Amino acid sequence: MTESSGAKPGGTEPVVLTENIDGVQVITINRPEARNAINTATATAIAAALDELDSRDDLVAGVITGAGRSFCAGMDLKAFLAGERPSLPGRGFAGIVQQPPAKPLVAAVEGHAIAGGFEIVLACDLIVASDEAKFGLPEVKRGLVAAGGGLLRLPERVPHHVAVEWALTGELVSARAAHEVSLVNRLTPPGQARATALELARAIASNGPLAVRATKEIINAARDWSSDEAFDRQQAISEPVRSSEDAREGALAFKEKRAPVWKGR
Repeated sequence: MTESSGAKPGGTEPVVLTENIDGVQVITINRPEARNAINTATATAIAAALDELDSRDDLVAGVITGAGRSFCAGMDLKAFLAGERPSLPGRGFAGIVQQPPAKPLVAAVEGHAIAGGFEIVLACDLIVASDEAKFGLPEVKRGLVAAGGGLLRLPERVPHHVAVEWALTGELVSARAAHEVSLVNRLTPPGQARATALELARAIASNGPLAVRATKEIINAARDWSSDEAFDRQQAISEPVRSSEDAREGALAFKEKRAPVWKGR
């Protein structure tokens, strides 16, 4: 693993680790002693890792996870009380909730993903969770509002009445319950979330990189398109991919019964 940016006070160990495996960037929040709570340095490092994911042609998808026994406990309250604000201009909390990457990102969740930690998960495209994982937006229990995208994204990912219950009670939700309402894509035994998320991300990364990025863009943007404009808006994104060298390579590889060699152009 390599350091994305940022280091723990009094040491050289980075607060975020990155590793590139078969076209997949694995981002690990590395503050297990604080249940991977987010301070300013960690938010900055996550944003830097996501910028690298989007800018590198050899990376097609990403995985984000937490070191140790928790995914992320949300905002680091000690850092907050010391005057830190773990949000970045234009990027929001943790450097991700307001501006997720353009490329697909898979959350690999062990342990707790609560408050801002759950909002990081909801900013991802796919979710893999250990069957011991728990999710929640407990802000209302402290007289606060989950304003890091949780209230915006949760109703899009689960049935409306389920989102309302989770948000208004602030209770923790088991990974199994989240899987039953299709929030979690894959449920794994304890300790296997990262490996399964990497397997899923590798399957994505084996596909044409231009097509993968355009597919995510269309799926996310289409919710704001009217029926009259949808096909025209889709064509503007898909046609450059259809005309690319990769599209020709995909067809040629199929004809020649071999694996395609993508160039990202």
